[in-house]
Amino acid sequence: MFHAAASSQRTGGSWPDRRFFRGLFTSYRRLLVFVKPHWRPLTLAGVILVANSLIGLALPWIVQRLVDTALTQADFAALNQALAALLVISVAQAFMGFGQTYLIGRVGERVVANLRKALYAHLHAMPLRFFAATRVGELTSRLSSDVATIQEAVTSTILNLVSQTAVLIGGITVILVMSWRLTLVILAVVPLAILGILLLGRVVRRLSRQVQDNLAELTATAEEALAGVRIVKSFAREPYEVARYGDRVEQLYRTALARVKVRAVVTPIIGFLAFSAIAVVLWVGGRLVIAGQLTPGQLMAFLLYTIMVASPIGIFTGLYSQFQQAIGASDRIFDLLDTPPELRDDPDAQPLPPITGEVRFEEVAFDYGDHAEARVVLQGINLVAAPGQIVALVGPSGAGKTTLANLIPRFYDPTAGRITIDGRDIRHVQVRSLRQQIGIVPQETALFSGSVRDNIRYGKLDATQEEIEAAARAANAHDFISALAQGYDTLVGERGVKLSGGQRQRVAIARAILKDPRILILDEATSSLDTESEQAVQEALDRLMRQRTTFVIAHRLSTIMNADRIVVLEGGRIVEQGAHAELLAREDGLYRRMVALQFRWDEELVAPPLAGRAVQPADEPPASGSHRTTGRRRDLRALLPFLNHRATAAKSRGA
Repeated sequence: MFHAAASSQRTGGSWPDRRFFRGLFTSYRRLLVFVKPHWRPLTLAGVILVANSLIGLALPWIVQRLVDTALTQADFAALNQALAALLVISVAQAFMGFGQTYLIGRVGERVVANLRKALYAHLHAMPLRFFAATRVGELTSRLSSDVATIQEAVTSTILNLVSQTAVLIGGITVILVMSWRLTLVILAVVPLAILGILLLGRVVRRLSRQVQDNLAELTATAEEALAGVRIVKSFAREPYEVARYGDRVEQLYRTALARVKVRAVVTPIIGFLAFSAIAVVLWVGGRLVIAGQLTPGQLMAFLLYTIMVASPIGIFTGLYSQFQQAIGASDRIFDLLDTPPELRDDPDAQPLPPITGEVRFEEVAFDYGDHAEARVVLQGINLVAAPGQIVALVGPSGAGKTTLANLIPRFYDPTAGRITIDGRDIRHVQVRSLRQQIGIVPQETALFSGSVRDNIRYGKLDATQEEIEAAARAANAHDFISALAQGYDTLVGERGVKLSGGQRQRVAIARAILKDPRILILDEATSSLDTESEQAVQEALDRLMRQRTTFVIAHRLSTIMNADRIVVLEGGRIVEQGAHAELLAREDGLYRRMVALQFRWDEELVAPPLAGRAVQPADEPPASGSHRTTGRRRDLRALLPFLNHRATAAKSRGA
């Protein structure tokens, strides 16, 4: 334990240890996987970059010739030759600069594009459990700012590192040949500069990760507030949200400022060391010139070479800082990429063939398993839905209705038991082929910010206009779509905000009709609609449910009286199941109690009695001047024939 603690302290300290470098190069090696397919243009850019840097080493030599020959001896021919050489080098470097910039930019943009696509594809492979625990704003930040931070590190940063290394080696070689004494003065600064770079990199990497984390928090805060802008305005919480966002901005600012301070301290120190060495070289070199051991041109050339040697050391500081920022961002990206999809196809999984729609639950249990004391959501579920049967799932809130339905398309896998469709265990078929034969109409319809046509076509991407319109007619949506300004080309806005709730629901039903699934899941599909919209949507749903195995989740019991089977859940267990009339006849049944409570509410609107007035008895007519409506309160016994009559009528309409 002590050794582990000591190791932890060393790792968290300021001095980079072996573990630090191992993690550093492991992260960078993983980044280079995205560069590998583009090694040819990147190699060409590297060759051009190194050649460009080496050509620059000729400039001090030309200056030496210019001073010692042209200026000292007043040689105009030598002056013209030196000028011509400088122009040739400048033109060559300009063309090479264009080539390297274009190639590096092209590779960098392609690497970023591929990394974004890989990250986005991985996100879509993650289970619903992952999205329930992760904020959308944080994921958006990783897709945008983190990936952009990496771009330079995998292209221009590494190539600049190579080119500056070539300049450093070439410059040191030349100055060693010119004067080994002066070269020793320069090299004495290098270890101190390297030490500063390493110390800087460790701190910058840590701060860069904090900056990216704070930026993700900032993005998530803004996304949440803007997505819920109606709630913000309805509660007059604009100042609160502005202040909350401002706090996140200040937190980001403080972390970024700490990173700036590190650079501000280390970079000038390294610059001071470099130029101090140049000053010493100038003093020692001047004495050598006076002593006749160096010419003025040689001293000037040596100074230029010294600057060339010092420049890469300063550039290495900036490159290393960028490199550490990229590693900090890549750590966040690889944390996400290393999160395995929870649901994977078995190695021998087969596509699910066209089904008739029999769904069977056998001793199914489920819990979310997020912690050691995870609450059991479903247990001991045994249920059979025959092909074409309508199964209604009812029960109190939290009974497990939606969770049970979510197991069918494998949004989650049961923790015990199994679910079969047409006798096939759904864990042994390919998930994509399973979900292609299941349609879902949720309570809160999610539309995409495209046109009405695009949203309906989402159910079948290659659908023709005739198929789209036929689905819209079946969903009672064609008339209102045709009345829109641009018909089917009308943009619905983000999440479909330009359409009413009933219109959005009918577009979602048209989308499901176009998909033509054999199994249908309706999750409170009419619960939030007004009476007129509910009637239109309910007619569309009746068409959609024909000859399909349908699971209906409902709190409004009036919508499921014609179901073939009503399954009543309580506490994660099935406590009753049967037809409406059968369940209603059970004296102490939960379904009977739910119907009694709900239809008292539906059939009677009661205003609170005024102070000092007696409440009117339930079975007496209202007194003159009372605040009660004329509708009589039905007790449970009187309610039975009424509900049975409605159920019979609904069955007749369905037939």
